[in-house]
Amino acid sequence: MTHNKKKVAVFFGGRSPEHDVSVYTGLEVLQAIDTSLYEAFPVYIATHGQWYIGDALRNKNNYMFSRDTVKQLTPVQLDISAKGKGRLLPETSGLFSKAKPVEFDIALPAFHGLNGEDAGFQGLMEFANIAYAGMRAKGCAVFMDKDTTKKALEGSNVPQLPHAVAIRPENSLMIDEKDVKALVDIVGLPCIVKPAHLGSSIGVGKATTLDEARALLASLFQYDDKAILEPFVANLVEYNVALRVTPNGSIETSAIERPKTSKDLLDFKEKYMSGGNKKLGGQKSVAGMISMTRDINPDLGKDKEKQLRDWAVTVFERLDPAGAPRIDFIGNSKTGELWFNELNPIPGSYGYFLWEAAKKPVLFTEMLNDLLTEAQRFHKRKQIPHDPVQKDAQLLKRHLSE
Repeated sequence: MTHNKKKVAVFFGGRSPEHDVSVYTGLEVLQAIDTSLYEAFPVYIATHGQWYIGDALRNKNNYMFSRDTVKQLTPVQLDISAKGKGRLLPETSGLFSKAKPVEFDIALPAFHGLNGEDAGFQGLMEFANIAYAGMRAKGCAVFMDKDTTKKALEGSNVPQLPHAVAIRPENSLMIDEKDVKALVDIVGLPCIVKPAHLGSSIGVGKATTLDEARALLASLFQYDDKAILEPFVANLVEYNVALRVTPNGSIETSAIERPKTSKDLLDFKEKYMSGGNKKLGGQKSVAGMISMTRDINPDLGKDKEKQLRDWAVTVFERLDPAGAPRIDFIGNSKTGELWFNELNPIPGSYGYFLWEAAKKPVLFTEMLNDLLTEAQRFHKRKQIPHDPVQKDAQLLKRHLSE
């Protein structure tokens, strides 16, 4: 019966350059939730930061909102004092009655990029003592910063490209020419310039001259305060694989995908608009705008496939493995060289198509069930006493702790 179901708030949108992709992931998750176990509802965060709830959020055609659509929604704020449960407080009330708070048991974030996938939301959930699905705050914080990720993997057997770091100047988007030259001297030309905190190939560009590198940095500094430069990889090939911790505690890897591209570099529109809407099989599997042209389980040879999977597990295990992140590798198709590229804590569509094509197929609904169970397990493990100050450390009288 309905009253026995756990209530799941699916959060998406956000103040991120990847806002639109997040909306699609959130709507797909809402469709795939197991309604026999969970009652899910959408929580949309607009690009300006306002939080909304309402049934109109379930319809893709309502985005971006008209004034009429906004009238159907309720702006809310998170009650950070909720005791072990989430609670959303409506900002508007009727003339004669006060709107009731909306409670939920588990938060399921479907954010991509800044202000959602990068540990801000996860940290907020931990501060408010609310169960949340996916990678933990520490892992999100580290892996959503490409520079910090490289440092975290130092000393491992996972190969990485050398890199240089550029920080946005305080009063300008333009870096001094001498500083750009110092960065390029580290990685050489041509080089790849990319934001440190964004995914979906947003802001990524190839520079063949110092002027091009400087211009690319100025462009991406509109969206990110930190950038990295890496050597350009010729004959680019990319391999992606997702991971998760199974209910029995073992780490499992998904199918491997090899995205197809006619260019040296995947740009945002190609990555998310090619391929159209393809219906993928499986219980409650939903078509995705973000299904791009790709080879699933390409023939890599046993040695290379094992190497990729072993490297992926090494990266995943580095920081409290949880969630269902996707790890991306790049390589030179002619030389056979391979390098770790990045980890995406919340991949587009939660990477469900990679799990459906795995050796042991995992359907989208089943994967979400496991993520929600994992969320409750982590939350239970984190609980501490109502008054966490030990008696011999108490310097103040207790009046409200009873």
